[in-house]
Formats: sequence, structure tokens, C-alpha cells
Amino acid sequence: MTISATSARFDEHTMWVELSDGRTLGIPLAWFPRLLHATPDERNQVELSRVGLHWEALDEDISVAGLLAGRGDVTRSTEHAA
Repeated sequence: MTISATSARFDEHTMWVELSDGRTLGIPLAWFPRLLHATPDERNQVELSRVGLHWEALDEDISVAGLLAGRGDVTRSTEHAA
């Protein structure tokens, strides 16, 4: 069984994603800077697919598998102290 997102909503600090298996995930917007800095209208332009969430205008794609694994924005590089 593939778990997919059935809806997404936002408050000031959190993205709430309802899943097809009945769970609700609360994800900090800080994990996804494009969403954090987007307007409420831009955030609400989400497109749901069987594998994730997509925002065309924000060039943001988030997989349900990544959310379940606890991964945030993986496009940003992390710096390590030498």
C-alpha cells in the first residue's frame, strides 16, 4: 500500500499533511525555507500527487516518503566545521 497525502493546510509555523492512512503530520515550515517565506496564498497552491506535494510557483517538491523519514529541505548543503 502506498501512503499518499490527501490534504495540506498551514498555520503560522507548521504545515499539516493528512495522509491516506489516517495519520496527520505536523512539519515545521522552518524545514522548507521556500514555504516559510511564501505567502499564505502561495502555500495554498499545493498540488497533491500519489507520491508527494508540489508547488509550481515556488519550485518546491516534497515527497511523502521524505516527510515520513523526517527529512527537511535536502537541496541545501550543510556546512561542517573543520
